[in-house]
Amino acid sequence: GEVPELAPVPTSFRTWARALRTEARNRTDELDDWIDILDGPNPRIGHRPLDPDKDTVATVRTLRLTLPPERTEPLLTTVPAAFHGRSLDVLLTGLTLAVAHWRRKHGGRGTSVLLDLEGHGREEIDGGYDLSRTVGWFTTMYPVRLDAGATSWTDERTVTQAIKRVKEQLRAVPGNGLGYGLLRHLDPETAAELADLPRPQIVFNHLGRVTAGEGDWNVVPAEPGGHDPEMAAAHVIEINTTVHDRPDGPHLEAVWSWPDGVLTEAEAEELAETWFDALGGLAAHGAGGHTPSDLLVELDQDEIDRIQAAWERR
Repeated sequence: GEVPELAPVPTSFRTWARALRTEARNRTDELDDWIDILDGPNPRIGHRPLDPDKDTVATVRTLRLTLPPERTEPLLTTVPAAFHGRSLDVLLTGLTLAVAHWRRKHGGRGTSVLLDLEGHGREEIDGGYDLSRTVGWFTTMYPVRLDAGATSWTDERTVTQAIKRVKEQLRAVPGNGLGYGLLRHLDPETAAELADLPRPQIVFNHLGRVTAGEGDWNVVPAEPGGHDPEMAAAHVIEINTTVHDRPDGPHLEAVWSWPDGVLTEAEAEELAETWFDALGGLAAHGAGGHTPSDLLVELDQDEIDRIQAAWERR
């Protein structure tokens, strides 16, 4: 029978938005990093480039695939732990390998893959801002260029080196990606430099791990929606992943979306299944080990690998 009293909101959405405009001026030293990421090969995925007049939300098709617990569990636990990393490192290594493999199979070349990553956006900036009680959408989207150095996942050396490479490439992203959007949209000078660079054709968003419940409260399915049907599709492929904890264990669910006409359903399904195959290869063959970002001393990967090999032979 009491009137509920909510704790105050430390930082309003408006205050945060204004702070970001100020923060953009503090991030100009990241500009060269973002240019280096974007300014490189970006082979076309699909039969043609995106056409904003043809490739609208109304044309987007969706495919949902789920990895069973016995294949999901290692990707969340033993594999990332062996590499002193995160499950996202493993998921993105598999995706990088799969895209390079699929692209080569369809006449493309190279092992580098340019992706957009979507994040929660509630990053820390100077000023003591606290978003823990602020309702709103704080999404960040930023490019990464990942290169696993291979297009296969069938042997220990290839897989181990691939995970280590991608892990370090992700660690090198400035400030968890927050600065890219600030420089691209809130600073006119840096926006002009970034505007004409290649744009990623794939966006990846890992929504995290949730417990599948019963009753009135549950997780909303990861379905594309809420957009004007005439709005132009921003990417050739959008991938949203969620790990659902169910009574029999964790299930990795991936929802793939693409504009019909740029890719066929068979091609999208082939790439999605190739990714799941690659993830299986990482779980089977990843031996583990440290990478330079794990250490407080400056050693390159070759030096770390030699020290580890010597320790194992002792």
